[in-house]
Amino acid sequence: MGDLLSKIGEFKDKLGKWLNGEDVTLGNIQDGLKSSQSWLESLTWKHWAAAAAAFIVAIALLTALFLGMDDKAVPKNLDPNQTIFVSVKKGMSASDIGDELVKHGVITNKRTFWLKVKKSDAADKFKSGTYAFKPNTPPEEIIAKLVAGETTQVKFTIPEGFGVKEIAKRLSDEGLVDEDEFLRKARDYAPYSYIKRDKDIRYACEGFLFPDTYVLHEEPSVDGIMKMMAEDLDTRLTPKMRQRAAELDLSIHELITMASLVEKEAMYAEDRPIIAQVFFKRLKLGMPLQTDTTIQYLLDEPKEDVSIKDTKIESPYNTYQIKGLPPGPVASPGMAAIEAVLYPADTDYLYFVADRQGHNHYSNTYVEHQQIVEQVR
Repeated sequence: MGDLLSKIGEFKDKLGKWLNGEDVTLGNIQDGLKSSQSWLESLTWKHWAAAAAAFIVAIALLTALFLGMDDKAVPKNLDPNQTIFVSVKKGMSASDIGDELVKHGVITNKRTFWLKVKKSDAADKFKSGTYAFKPNTPPEEIIAKLVAGETTQVKFTIPEGFGVKEIAKRLSDEGLVDEDEFLRKARDYAPYSYIKRDKDIRYACEGFLFPDTYVLHEEPSVDGIMKMMAEDLDTRLTPKMRQRAAELDLSIHELITMASLVEKEAMYAEDRPIIAQVFFKRLKLGMPLQTDTTIQYLLDEPKEDVSIKDTKIESPYNTYQIKGLPPGPVASPGMAAIEAVLYPADTDYLYFVADRQGHNHYSNTYVEHQQIVEQVR
């Protein structure tokens, strides 16, 4: 009976390896079957009842393990023309790769992929690297790419004015990072002394991940992408720009914070230095900045117009209720917005309002401002 239990244990180990994509070749399977046949022929009739029961259990185990190869949730509403990046690391099994493909929406059925890999006997021929796929790519095409090692250059673009949440979602949608991991690490990521960690700041690196087009030369990761984007901004802040900020009595944190407000308020280039001047003037007079963009930052979804009720939200970011700058940036400003803060326009304007096309209209008094609001809104 001990020999029987030993054989069953050996069979279970084999099953586990096969389901994980290890040691599975037609030759190994044939050898295993021959070995089992030889062992069965050596059994006496007294062992047959126990052997039969054991193999029924083994087949049940095989079925349960196979059916337990559940597919993970597939991203919804994927654009069929969207490019999805999937990284294949050394040592990943066919099952592991199937998990990643399902997770990102490249395939919808892991079992189908796994079976085709086993049938093609290609699991040990896959090459590591980053691959580009489209949603619902046929398994045969995926296998051929993995065997040929058709890796790709990973490139992504973050537009000016994107916040941390939007950056995380875009990178996740492109299959580069896990969205939740990115948001979690963004809360405390502060690689430079001018980036603050504070209880009132939602994401420490908000505003300090420079909006640009990037090419990855290594496997995508949250840490790697954050480091690259933060370094980009730090490099662009030249000694001359830092000196100019000091002349305006602005820290780098304050510079980027104000630039983020200008970025979100100005749709057109000509408006940026004027809006920056309005903000400087209000700060000098001790007026609240009253910029809708800080209210929008507090909302779950953007609104076309901020309501009176919205301006009553209790938050250190609510510039209708607090004086001075918010605790930190509300988005990633581009260089044009940063330059506008460093070199604001020379005007007497104190108010502005954008029309439905995004063009701003300026005034010196609140009465004039109200009249313009009635006209353009």
